[in-house]
Amino acid sequence: MDVWKVPKERQQGWYLNLMAPNIKGKQYPWLDPSRLYCNSQALHECVEDLLQPFQNDEIDLVAGIDAMGFILGSAIAKQLEKGFLAIRKAGHLCVKTDAMNYSDYSGREKVLEVRTDAIKEGIRVLLVDQWIETGGTMEAAIKLVVRQGGIVAGIAAICIEESEGGKHILQNYKCSQCVPPHLKAEFNEHSLQSFLLFRNNPLHEEPGYQKRVCGADCHGCPSCYATFTNLMTYPTEPTENS
Repeated sequence: MDVWKVPKERQQGWYLNLMAPNIKGKQYPWLDPSRLYCNSQALHECVEDLLQPFQNDEIDLVAGIDAMGFILGSAIAKQLEKGFLAIRKAGHLCVKTDAMNYSDYSGREKVLEVRTDAIKEGIRVLLVDQWIETGGTMEAAIKLVVRQGGIVAGIAAICIEESEGGKHILQNYKCSQCVPPHLKAEFNEHSLQSFLLFRNNPLHEEPGYQKRVCGADCHGCPSCYATFTNLMTYPTEPTENS
């Protein structure tokens, strides 16, 4: 799908079709949501949708999680006319910090840090990340905010997957996401029908990838979609042309 295109008739979450599938291998996230930020209308409507549930809520500060949460978090803070706090990965802040260990979506152990001079007792914080898959990163951010005396006013992400950690967050905090209910199953299964709009999905004939099911001229036939998840193959390492 053309990254610059804005449909005349736009359904809820139309901009999710702009997100690109992973073509580089299993060591990467399964999709790239940041492609939708290139489209100004898509970014604007994404922010508007994320803020909808919080229109009448008291929010004092917006906090974004390193690194992709900085983009949406900054945009949301600008829209709300509030300040923005960066919750960083360890080793980037040269000031006094509070730290929290966590496991990310890939199972790797990491550390989040937050400066200790920004969150005052009772400050209501809206936490923002690009995506919540297993919930480990967001849980660490929540603990940092609460330990500093802040109150989690809400959580916003393009998608909060219905994993064990995602469900815990959905059940215990006021949340906002962009994925309509009728598309949740596709997102939970990591297999979006919109991926068939991309010429470079792994079912097509690209350098370093095995041709499967149909020819390189396929534009998303039912046969390809039905076998997309099971037959997607990657090289062990990204090729030079990936």
